[in-house]
Amino acid sequence: MPDDAVIVAARRTPIGTRGRALASLNVEQLAAPVIRAARADAEAAAGRRLDVADVVLGNCMGPGGNPARVAALAAGLGIEVTGATVDRQCGSGLAAVLDAATAIRAGDDRPRIAGGVESASTAPARSVDGVRYDRAPFTPQGWPDPDMVQAAQDLAATDGISRERQDAHAARSHRRARAARDAGRFAAELVPVAGLAADDSIGVAERLLSRLPVLFAGGTLTAGTATRISDGAAAVAVVPRRLAGRAPGLAVRGHAVVGCDPALPGVGAAPAVRAALDSAGADVGDIAAFEIVEAFASQSLAVLGRLGLDDDDPRVCADGGALALGHPWGASGAISVVRLFGRLVRAGAPAGTLGVAAASVGGGMGVAAVVEVIR
Repeated sequence: MPDDAVIVAARRTPIGTRGRALASLNVEQLAAPVIRAARADAEAAAGRRLDVADVVLGNCMGPGGNPARVAALAAGLGIEVTGATVDRQCGSGLAAVLDAATAIRAGDDRPRIAGGVESASTAPARSVDGVRYDRAPFTPQGWPDPDMVQAAQDLAATDGISRERQDAHAARSHRRARAARDAGRFAAELVPVAGLAADDSIGVAERLLSRLPVLFAGGTLTAGTATRISDGAAAVAVVPRRLAGRAPGLAVRGHAVVGCDPALPGVGAAPAVRAALDSAGADVGDIAAFEIVEAFASQSLAVLGRLGLDDDDPRVCADGGALALGHPWGASGAISVVRLFGRLVRAGAPAGTLGVAAASVGGGMGVAAVVEVIR
């Protein structure tokens, strides 16, 4: 359809562990290179110049001041290109992509760049009356508002997810990511920055998983089954079908944002996927590729269980997920879209193939999208 919103280009930085290779770069320095790369790729694929209307980026931890607008200017897109910053926590980058797609599907058919960025290394310190805090509340007073690590442990206990299953899930993520890296499956999507050309945490925790201590007495969660806090950015070009020309891409067919119990926020991706599938007229069995943000092994397994998927389903994060690659909060949802683009469009999946991107969100939410390969 002419009003389809089609993702015709998708790029990301390598993901760097907080305090390491990307620690000197602020949010616009991370985002600008992938914005430029996504636009250049889109213009090459479409065979025409694309006048970008807006840059929409997810970001969680600041520095404020509308990083998307700052990044658009830093990328050299011109003063006429606006910017908007979205905060849905770990779902921010995916929510930004959906906002861009929704604008096009609603009739404003100008191209957009969307994605996410997080510099955990340069995020500003926060304080009230001189008392520092790590994050703002996700719920009002009187509601559950667990720290995300505690929430992951609570979910493991609620669902009876053993340490062994969590360790196995993390090991599988590292193993798949290492195989993908070594086979060059990440190469076309990466934009090297600050001398970093590959994700820096792949395989790091894998050999230590069985030896790591639990984070809570009597619990099952370890540092190896929690993602590394990371720096990184991702961007996609979203255009109306009429401007895509013969470019292959991913058309957005359905999406959803849902709420869930803030005491167990890790499950949010599951009902979001179900709702997105319903809006697309599809079912779990129709999906060729899932990219579900792996914030924690227990969280990922809880989502898979609620979707009726096996722990080792080969469709889910086939090239590894955030447990191996790292988790730059505001960017991770957009990275899931970049990964779908690589797994489906670049890999030559036939037209009509469906994929799903999803993330659970702090405070008790989930966001998901269903995309279809067009050629």
